[in-house]
Amino acid sequence: MMRALAMRFRSMMGSGKTDGPDAWLRDAVGSGIYRMRVFARGLKKDLVAVRNTLTTKWSNGQVEGQINRRKTLKRAMYGRVSVEILHARLLPLPGF
Repeated sequence: MMRALAMRFRSMMGSGKTDGPDAWLRDAVGSGIYRMRVFARGLKKDLVAVRNTLTTKWSNGQVEGQINRRKTLKRAMYGRVSVEILHARLLPLPGF
């Protein structure tokens, strides 16, 4: 049942239809699977954002990727090099 709910959620997110979340949330809460109920409750708290995700083409994935890259570099270089070298690694190459 959990796999079926997960596959429905995946197809719902790719469909772009805003009427899908209500039925899915109802089924997830009624499934009796604890983790699925917790996930569904979390989605219900921000249902407006879920609907906007389904209908808009905009994504903050590129921004989040850059933030993740910077944090990873900072953690890897912490305590090993000077601030100047860290700053040079974080800046883009000239001409790009």
